[in-house]
Amino acid sequence: MTLSLIFACLWALAANVIAMTPSRDHHWRVAYVLIAVGIPILGFVTMQHGPWIGLLVMVAGVSMLRWPVIYLGRWLRSRTLGK
Repeated sequence: MTLSLIFACLWALAANVIAMTPSRDHHWRVAYVLIAVGIPILGFVTMQHGPWIGLLVMVAGVSMLRWPVIYLGRWLRSRTLGK
C-alpha cells in the first residue's frame, strides 16, 4: 500500500469518526476542513495510481460528504436556470 492510499484511508477513517460525534452546526465546519485536506490527497492518489483509482477515491469521498455536493449542485442549478 502506498503513502497516498494510506492518507486516503486515514482521511476516510477521520471522516467516519467525526460523523459519529455530536455537533451543533451539523458538521459543516469540519466538512470544509475535510474538503480542504481531501483535495490534495485526491491529487496525490491520482498522481501515484492514475485516474481510475483517483476516480474511485473521489467517489468514496463524495459519498461521505454528500450534503456539500448536493448543496453545490442546487446552487449551480439555481445560478444557471435562474430558479
